[in-house]
Amino acid sequence: MALKSSTLKESNTYEVEVTVDGETFMAAVDKIFKKESKKIQVHGFRKGKAPRAIIEKMYGEDMFYDDAMQECYPEALDDACKAADIKVVTVTALEATEVSKEGFTFKATVIAEPEIDIKDYKGIEVEKLSTEVTEEMIDEELDRVRDRNSRMVTVEDRAAENGDTVVIDFEGFCDGEAFDGGKAENYNLELGSGNFIPGFEEQLIGHSTGEEFTIDVKFPDEYQSEKLAGKDAQFKIKLHEIKCKELPEVDDDFVKDVSEKDTVAEYRDELKEQIQKRLDGESERDLDDKLTNAIIEKIEGDIPEQMFDNEANQMLREMDMRLRQQGMDLDTYMKYTGMNSESIHEMYKPEASRRVKMRLALEKIAKLENIQPTAEDIEAEYGKMAEIYKMDVEKVKEIIPESGITADLGVQKAMDLVKENAVIK
Repeated sequence: MALKSSTLKESNTYEVEVTVDGETFMAAVDKIFKKESKKIQVHGFRKGKAPRAIIEKMYGEDMFYDDAMQECYPEALDDACKAADIKVVTVTALEATEVSKEGFTFKATVIAEPEIDIKDYKGIEVEKLSTEVTEEMIDEELDRVRDRNSRMVTVEDRAAENGDTVVIDFEGFCDGEAFDGGKAENYNLELGSGNFIPGFEEQLIGHSTGEEFTIDVKFPDEYQSEKLAGKDAQFKIKLHEIKCKELPEVDDDFVKDVSEKDTVAEYRDELKEQIQKRLDGESERDLDDKLTNAIIEKIEGDIPEQMFDNEANQMLREMDMRLRQQGMDLDTYMKYTGMNSESIHEMYKPEASRRVKMRLALEKIAKLENIQPTAEDIEAEYGKMAEIYKMDVEKVKEIIPESGITADLGVQKAMDLVKENAVIK
């Protein structure tokens, strides 16, 4: 198998002509014969037992050629494109031009990865998020812990306030008639939650336990029920109970209940460490995001749309895999959400575009900077993957080629270089 010619037809589109030698072609024909002959019935022979010479005499010696060429195409085209230094994105056309026992020649039209340019990737100015932990942040986190450990208590000495939970009976009327879905008994409603239509919760504030009263509301114009949309309505209310959260006092006993610490001071120090870790992570992710956006803006080159489509399709497959791990599949997900593969593909397209551009940029930087992962880097990466997938390292090496690991590490090191040379404010 050999590259005969490679011609650039238009931006990122090549016509590649490839020859496959007779020995390789005939080996493929033999393989197809062994597979297909079992299905062929020839008079005078048991099914699948007729000699090849008889079959070829009856149907022609080229009867297996098409399937044999299909067998040869992938490897032959891959070898030819590597020889032409073409990274194939997709194959848009494939046509055999000459076929005989001595081999065959075919032409393929392929879309290739672009050769992009990128400049000024060193010294990018970015603003990093502050990672300072303030006392206010610790207080807020402590309040969240208190809220998680709160309990509901009945209020008997005051009227309902915003934030309380009230237990009510209610029945709604529109034009003097009760409407479907407008009635409930002993319903728990948190005032200020916004779960009911505008004006409903606000009018419960100020009323006390045991009161019966009527409130006036107006349904939104965009309300889900067309019969009620934009209509005035009245609700008869009976307020049975008012409840509010009782937050625990922050003392050493509380600290012992919610943590492994013994004192409030120790617990505040622990919360500070947790917040610091979170802020550091958020800051680094934000910094990477800003640097990525800056790098993408510096790309010069025509990127074929097929690369974005391929990446979106890959994201779609990853989504399907995640859903299956959760006991669902993509078809079921689309059924429940009303989406289809095309709409999900379009949803992923912007992020797919970003991923492709980022990788192309970082690969180019790695090339310009002659970044080459060491043997130790590659071995360490295989070790990490073996640990993640709970597999033997040698098994991982069989599944994932070293070239893929090398490319990924090159991209990572290129990003590290950009970050190290960035002007961070």
